[in-house]
Amino acid sequence: MAWINEHCEDCLNELGKEYREVHEWLDEFCDSKRPQAKHRIHRHHEEGVEEARKLFGDEGAKAAEIHIKKDEGCVPEKKDLVRKYRPYKRSNEAPWQWDS
Repeated sequence: MAWINEHCEDCLNELGKEYREVHEWLDEFCDSKRPQAKHRIHRHHEEGVEEARKLFGDEGAKAAEIHIKKDEGCVPEKKDLVRKYRPYKRSNEAPWQWDS
Protein backbone atom coordinates (compact mmCIF):
# COMPACT_ATOMS: atom_id res chain seq x y z
CA MET A 1 0.00 0.00 0.00
CA ALA A 2 1.38 3.37 -1.01
CA TRP A 3 1.26 6.35 1.34
CA ILE A 4 -0.18 9.75 0.44
CA ASN A 5 3.25 11.27 -0.20
CA GLU A 6 4.07 8.50 -2.70
CA HIS A 7 0.79 9.12 -4.53
CA CYS A 8 1.50 12.87 -4.58
CA GLU A 9 4.98 12.27 -5.99
CA ASP A 10 3.59 9.99 -8.71
CA CYS A 11 1.12 12.65 -9.80
CA LEU A 12 3.72 15.40 -9.63
CA ASN A 13 5.91 13.33 -11.98
CA GLU A 14 3.09 12.40 -14.38
CA LEU A 15 0.73 15.40 -14.20
CA GLY A 16 2.88 18.23 -12.86
CA LYS A 17 0.80 18.66 -9.71
CA GLU A 18 0.45 16.62 -6.49
CA TYR A 19 -3.37 16.46 -6.26
CA ARG A 20 -3.10 15.83 -2.52
CA GLU A 21 -6.81 16.59 -2.08
CA VAL A 22 -7.70 13.74 -4.46
CA HIS A 23 -5.48 11.26 -2.61
CA GLU A 24 -6.86 12.32 0.76
CA TRP A 25 -10.39 11.94 -0.58
CA LEU A 26 -9.65 8.46 -1.99
CA ASP A 27 -8.17 7.29 1.32
CA GLU A 28 -10.68 9.07 3.55
CA PHE A 29 -11.99 5.77 4.95
CA CYS A 30 -8.53 4.41 5.79
CA ASP A 31 -7.82 4.07 9.49
CA SER A 32 -4.44 5.76 9.86
CA LYS A 33 -3.71 3.82 13.06
CA ARG A 34 -4.43 0.45 11.43
CA PRO A 35 -4.33 0.90 7.65
CA GLN A 36 -6.09 -1.91 5.84
CA ALA A 37 -6.71 -2.40 2.17
CA LYS A 38 -10.46 -2.94 2.64
CA HIS A 39 -11.00 0.85 2.77
CA ARG A 40 -10.50 0.74 -0.99
CA ILE A 41 -14.01 -0.68 -1.46
CA HIS A 42 -15.42 2.83 -1.11
CA ARG A 43 -13.59 4.71 -3.89
CA HIS A 44 -10.75 2.68 -5.46
CA HIS A 45 -12.71 1.65 -8.58
CA GLU A 46 -14.15 2.94 -11.87
CA GLU A 47 -17.11 4.54 -10.15
CA GLY A 48 -14.73 6.29 -7.75
CA VAL A 49 -12.81 7.74 -10.69
CA GLU A 50 -16.05 9.17 -12.10
CA GLU A 51 -16.96 10.61 -8.70
CA ALA A 52 -13.48 12.18 -8.54
CA ARG A 53 -14.09 13.67 -11.99
CA LYS A 54 -17.27 15.37 -10.70
CA LEU A 55 -15.46 16.72 -7.64
CA PHE A 56 -11.99 17.54 -9.02
CA GLY A 57 -12.34 17.67 -12.83
CA ASP A 58 -10.64 15.63 -15.54
CA GLU A 59 -7.14 16.07 -14.12
CA GLY A 60 -8.39 15.01 -10.69
CA ALA A 61 -9.83 11.87 -12.30
CA LYS A 62 -6.42 11.16 -13.88
CA ALA A 63 -4.82 11.57 -10.44
CA ALA A 64 -7.39 9.13 -9.02
CA GLU A 65 -6.56 6.60 -11.75
CA ILE A 66 -2.83 6.87 -11.01
CA HIS A 67 -3.49 6.36 -7.29
CA ILE A 68 -5.80 3.38 -7.81
CA LYS A 69 -3.48 1.68 -10.30
CA LYS A 70 -0.61 1.96 -7.83
CA ASP A 71 -2.71 0.41 -5.06
CA GLU A 72 -4.67 -2.18 -7.06
CA GLY A 73 -2.63 -2.73 -10.23
CA CYS A 74 -5.60 -1.63 -12.36
CA VAL A 75 -8.83 0.35 -12.02
CA PRO A 76 -11.33 -2.38 -11.12
CA GLU A 77 -15.10 -2.33 -11.05
CA LYS A 78 -16.69 -1.75 -7.64
CA LYS A 79 -18.22 -5.25 -7.56
CA ASP A 80 -14.79 -6.82 -7.99
CA LEU A 81 -13.38 -4.95 -5.00
CA VAL A 82 -16.34 -5.94 -2.87
CA ARG A 83 -15.71 -9.56 -3.83
CA LYS A 84 -11.99 -9.19 -3.10
CA TYR A 85 -12.18 -7.46 0.28
CA ARG A 86 -15.50 -8.75 1.62
CA PRO A 87 -15.58 -12.40 0.59
CA TYR A 88 -18.12 -15.00 1.65
CA LYS A 89 -17.60 -16.04 5.24
CA ARG A 90 -18.69 -19.60 4.39
CA SER A 91 -19.72 -21.08 1.09
CA ASN A 92 -23.41 -21.24 2.07
CA GLU A 93 -23.68 -17.63 3.29
CA ALA A 94 -24.52 -14.47 1.39
CA PRO A 95 -21.79 -11.85 1.00
CA TRP A 96 -21.42 -9.25 3.68
CA GLN A 97 -23.72 -6.32 3.24
CA TRP A 98 -22.43 -3.32 1.34
CA ASP A 99 -22.68 -0.38 3.73
CA SER A 100 -22.37 2.44 1.16
